Amino acid sequence: MDVTSFSSLGGPHPQRGVGVVAPFDFALDRELWRWVPDEVSLHLTRTPYVPVEVSLDLARLVSEHETLAEAVRALTAAEPEVLAYACTSGSFVGGIAGERAMCEAMTREGAVASVTTSGALLEALEELDARRIALVTPYTWSVTQSLEEYLSEAGVSVVGRAYLGLTRHIRKVPYRDVADMARRAANGPVDALFISCTNLPTYDVIPQLEAELRMPVISANQVTMWSALRRLGTRAVGPYQALINAGARPGAAEFGVLDALPAPAYESADQPSYEVYDVYEALEPSAGAVGGPAVTDAAVPPITAGPPTAAPADNLPDPPGGPAGPGEATGPAGPTAEGGWT
Repeated sequence: MDVTSFSSLGGPHPQRGVGVVAPFDFALDRELWRWVPDEVSLHLTRTPYVPVEVSLDLARLVSEHETLAEAVRALTAAEPEVLAYACTSGSFVGGIAGERAMCEAMTREGAVASVTTSGALLEALEELDARRIALVTPYTWSVTQSLEEYLSEAGVSVVGRAYLGLTRHIRKVPYRDVADMARRAANGPVDALFISCTNLPTYDVIPQLEAELRMPVISANQVTMWSALRRLGTRAVGPYQALINAGARPGAAEFGVLDALPAPAYESADQPSYEVYDVYEALEPSAGAVGGPAVTDAAVPPITAGPPTAAPADNLPDPPGGPAGPGEATGPAGPTAEGGWT
């Protein structure tokens, strides 16, 4: 082969870089790339491994400023133009002040603009003019509650929620279960639905849920990439996603196009399904549902009514305790018949 023939191609196209700091257990690199246009490259690094399951303790460990600075230094050789911290819990655990301090720490070390998933979430909600939202998380109740407190601090009310109570293997939750939680959470008038956790797959389920629920649906990975790419002056790629395409928002002329989408892939019956149980266990997903004693109607104690932490004006009952991670506080009541979803 005459290699000189390649000289006419002019070499590879110039790339603009986004440096991504992710927790050590992050497994959805491919999902992040799906939102990225061809002229942009992602440069990913991870925080050091710590033997802690998903919990508030882990969120604090993977968001320490020294840890962030070390990760950013590892990315400097690639010369990214913007930095993104891709972890929801790690960026909301310190509240709004903590999230801003994280951005400042990354920018100080990398000398470029920085975003976090939780900061991007507030930016996306402002873009969508969403102040009352439904919330879906794979977390335990204590981590979910911490997210609601962060949103409440920003003036965002959570008026419906669903959570799984998982402390590991979040990346293995199928679309079907994400969609089911979304339906349970969005059971009243809300402005948008947010699906939390960057380790929870969401790309393909977003347009289907928007078509079904008739509202903007945003996710942790989506808002992270959307926000980082905005800082590059470019747009994320995501067909039929309201955050990315204003024409896909309720009331827009193009919104009706969503009704023509093909049948959702997550309705397949051959996927394993996750359930939530009334006691905490470090559960391993198997070929079927997660093992453990199932919650039945007969075993469910009555739920005490009361205002939620994040949205006292909406008269929601307090969420049940659900499974909690080691050292985490449970909610004020027992599990629901659905296994901890409210």
